[in-house]
Amino acid sequence: MVKEIQLRINLVEELKEDILLQKASKQLGVDKNEISAVKVLRKSIDARKKDILFNYKVAVYIDEKPPGNSDYVFDYKDVSNAKEIHIIGFGPAGMYAALRCIELGYKPIVLERGKNVQNRRRDIKAINQDHIVNNNSNYCFGEGGAGTYSDGKLYTRSLKRGDVRRIFQNLVFHGATEQILIDAHPHIGTNKLPKIIENIRENILKFGGEIHFETRVTDFVLKNQKIQAIQLENGNEIAVNSVILATGHSARDIYELMHKKNIALKAKSFAMGVRVEHPQEIIDQIQYHCSGERDELLPAAAYRLVHQVKNRGVYSFCMCPGGFIVPAATRNGEVVVNGMSPSKRNNKFANSGIVVELDIDKDFNKYEEFGALKGLEFQKDLEKIAFFAGGRSQTAPAQRLVDFVDGKLSTELNETSYQPGLKSAPMHSLLPKIIGSRLRKGFVGFGQKMHGYYTNEANIVGVESRTSSPVNIPRTANLEHTQIEGLFPCGEGGGYAGGIISAAMDGERCAEAAIAKL
Repeated sequence: MVKEIQLRINLVEELKEDILLQKASKQLGVDKNEISAVKVLRKSIDARKKDILFNYKVAVYIDEKPPGNSDYVFDYKDVSNAKEIHIIGFGPAGMYAALRCIELGYKPIVLERGKNVQNRRRDIKAINQDHIVNNNSNYCFGEGGAGTYSDGKLYTRSLKRGDVRRIFQNLVFHGATEQILIDAHPHIGTNKLPKIIENIRENILKFGGEIHFETRVTDFVLKNQKIQAIQLENGNEIAVNSVILATGHSARDIYELMHKKNIALKAKSFAMGVRVEHPQEIIDQIQYHCSGERDELLPAAAYRLVHQVKNRGVYSFCMCPGGFIVPAATRNGEVVVNGMSPSKRNNKFANSGIVVELDIDKDFNKYEEFGALKGLEFQKDLEKIAFFAGGRSQTAPAQRLVDFVDGKLSTELNETSYQPGLKSAPMHSLLPKIIGSRLRKGFVGFGQKMHGYYTNEANIVGVESRTSSPVNIPRTANLEHTQIEGLFPCGEGGGYAGGIISAAMDGERCAEAAIAKL
């Protein structure tokens, strides 16, 4: 017999070795010797009150052995001589499209503009230390996509888009800790993701798939509204049957190519703003109701905030407890910031994107001439402003939080985790009014919800502009482009995902759709 129950445990009880067994025995009214196992299904922390509780969802096995760890079998076949599916991009969407092709007996041929995870490190070092951006290999482009070196958070709300549990189990299959199957807000960490991605790559190659790094697609060859071939930067042309387009939300050249060729695109609403960085200790003290250091049993505290300002949401995005701010530009002449956390989340700073919802139909009147690319052009302009305000390098413009709200230039800035460095700048006047004015009111509102959050001990750093794609590549119910036969827009770049897990699920679905088409 198996029973699922909820258990609540305080900090003192959490230290006891058999506490789950004892609690389950008491709640079910059975002798603990009758319980074969207590398997944790879900774990979260309730820190709303001073007495902090751990919430557990557990399966209690009474006179019955629990099953094996995985509910899934990943049956990869040798596809060396199978029909081919071409995949452009090797981020989460491209990786899981490739894995799904192999499961279904088709050969994935992946074309990735960037480098593998090992060689990407040199280009990331060049951004951080030398302020040099490699257009094809950076925090956004390369093996594993934008998530590889910028966090690895696995939380998703896209529960209707696919089998979330299957993706999590597959990550464990490729080397992730089983803890991600349990935590309410699972996280791998930027220090551990590269090895998992290497394992995925090796599996794809082992079973006959192909992955070509430093291979940028520059054109599509079309005939009678059907994709016939793809052209590469090196001049080569490859004949194709079906193409899964999984290039990510920062592959602007792909949007520009499609726009130039009159391939249907749509402008899409998105959000932009800044990164805010606090000492982690401040966030811990607010969230855990403590005056000193947090209890060692508790992880670095996170938060999620939203405030309505002038009919638009101002909200926290990609919150990174114990993390770093990183430069996420994809070309020289722009400054973009993002956040990441190592697996232990043990850095002394907490950062989060604080962004404003932008309405593509109301907020971009000055950019109408760009049609479907109007949001993209607005995004570009803001990143250029940040570049010049930071001193024409990857140094980022910044301001202390209260100074920003008060419209006052900061005479000095707080210590930061952002390696290229910060430069004091009047962010209150540099940001467009539709963003800046809402952010200022939003921060005040956040301070009312989290007492201590609104402080000059925090910096705001600009700009957080790559929250999601400002362009949507339309597709049919069968996931094929509405106009171009054989082209399957996928993941964040198509406007159909918002993170690692949702992109991976969309990659699997697009693989299935492309194969069904063949």
